[in-house]
Amino acid sequence: MRYVNLLLDADDTLFDFPKASARAFSRMCQLHDIPDTPDVYQLYHQINLELWNAFDRGEVTKEFVTLERYVRFFDAMHLKRDAAACNQDYLTALGECVYPLPHAEDVCRTLVSRGHRLYIITNAVASVQRNRLRGSAFADLITDAFISEDAGASKPAQAYYDYVLTRIPGASAENTLAIGDSLTTDIAGANNAGLPCCWYNPRRDPRPQGLHIDYEIQDLQALLDLV
Repeated sequence: MRYVNLLLDADDTLFDFPKASARAFSRMCQLHDIPDTPDVYQLYHQINLELWNAFDRGEVTKEFVTLERYVRFFDAMHLKRDAAACNQDYLTALGECVYPLPHAEDVCRTLVSRGHRLYIITNAVASVQRNRLRGSAFADLITDAFISEDAGASKPAQAYYDYVLTRIPGASAENTLAIGDSLTTDIAGANNAGLPCCWYNPRRDPRPQGLHIDYEIQDLQALLDLV
């Protein structure tokens, strides 16, 4: 066994986040009498993405992002709604939307059967991620989930990975692999922490300059031959 400990990103690595987000947004729209069309969702998605990119750069807090996205969305829509209430209803619905990506469950079950220990590493909202994990097939497969709100730091900061590694018995760069889809958080974070990494790249995006990538896969099943 090459890597005993596998640090797995959640959204867009194990879970289909776009599908979950769209379903949760629709539920929020129903509750608050907001037009639910592809154009309306695209507007929200763009605002949300810009704010999360700012969070990844360390410019704003997660609490700011989750509320401000609705403030800006309603400003752009010229609607008067309670941004905090809409955000909470969206987050509640998101926690109930659990859509594993293709092969994710089978791959994780196989890895656990082989003796690997699986850990979630995520910047997602803590309440949402805990609810999704509890309601998913991964609940009995994950040894622990490390959420940035609990760590006091977020990916890609080295402090986040220091927090994670001190909580995994015997973890080191020799026996631990970080796996995720995001170059700016998962891969950059592994580089900052001095950990080997695997880039999950189902879209076959070109490799970037300036980041070290040990492995690249387009299908989660390829993990079984790597670790």
